[in-house]
Amino acid sequence: MSSLGPGLVPQPLAQLPWKVILLVLAIGSFGLVVLFSAAGGNLYPWAWNQGVKVFVFLGMAIALSRVPERWWALGTFPVYTVILLMLFGVELLGAVAGGSQRWLELGFIRLQPSELMKPVIVLTMARFYEMLPVGEIRKFGAIWPAAVLIGLPAGLVMLQPDLGTALMITGCGVIVMFLAGIPLRLFIGGALLLAVSAPLAVNFLLHDYQRNRVLIFMDPESDPLGTGYHISQSKIAIGSGGVFGKGFLNGTQSHLDYLPEGHTDFALATMMEEWGLMGGVLLIIAFGLLIGWGINVGLRAKTRFGRLTAAGLSGTIFLYASINMAMVMGLAPVVGVPLPLVSFGGTAVMTIMICLGILMSIDRESRRVTRW
Repeated sequence: MSSLGPGLVPQPLAQLPWKVILLVLAIGSFGLVVLFSAAGGNLYPWAWNQGVKVFVFLGMAIALSRVPERWWALGTFPVYTVILLMLFGVELLGAVAGGSQRWLELGFIRLQPSELMKPVIVLTMARFYEMLPVGEIRKFGAIWPAAVLIGLPAGLVMLQPDLGTALMITGCGVIVMFLAGIPLRLFIGGALLLAVSAPLAVNFLLHDYQRNRVLIFMDPESDPLGTGYHISQSKIAIGSGGVFGKGFLNGTQSHLDYLPEGHTDFALATMMEEWGLMGGVLLIIAFGLLIGWGINVGLRAKTRFGRLTAAGLSGTIFLYASINMAMVMGLAPVVGVPLPLVSFGGTAVMTIMICLGILMSIDRESRRVTRW
């Protein structure tokens, strides 16, 4: 997908998928415009910091694209083990912020291991099913090890507590299980079991604030000034934007502080108030193009590991975008999943760029094999 001739730039740069990189920059730049507006027309405190993170992590993604695919496969289980130990470390030594214990203080950086687990669980599942003989895929031995590999980090993240990230880790792993060929009847049975056990989980496993979010999702108008305030104001902001929006810097819900978290989890509502339905549709198309490219990378991959990894990482980006959009529009409970490259926060940007870097690595490998 390179649009640069090899005679104009060094070959490693010319081989990069520049159309995808420019698409990512376009989404990120639009996010900076949203954050600029959310701050009342100021670069600080959000737009400037976010811009630095986007460019730094994009550079990291380009560096990761040079890693051979086989290195990702060989390093998967050791990296999974290290991050799992980090999650245990969070429980013992983690920093507390906003009532949650999710970070490790490493002196020069505050690291959130649960974010790193999102792409790593995809790599781990892909490596496991690559190593598994094809004839074993429909047997119980193809299911219980994968369930343990997913359940351990998801359970530790639930203890932090972080329901949204736990669901993301579980969803990313289950996507790879499905694509690996696990029988559909098992997913149907699991969904039925989940539906039956959901009331017990809501009443006995979730924290009070998480339980309230689920109940508010079922009846948003039951507490419009309390637990339901976020989603009520989000719907007002989106609805008031209409088709073409109120115009840049003319949003009232966010600028008058009616919309909580208008620069993080509810950045989409801030954007759609000013840019309207058309802005939302363009953003969905942009994410769709990015996810479609990732799926095509998987279709072109020459190894089972590459195909499963590319499809799983594309699914990760899809889950990020779809869960946030559904949450902001009241179609899903509020679970604290940001909109990547738009919501303020470096962790989501880092995760998306790691996914992008690995996808570019698999794409480069498949094109190299094709030339040979």
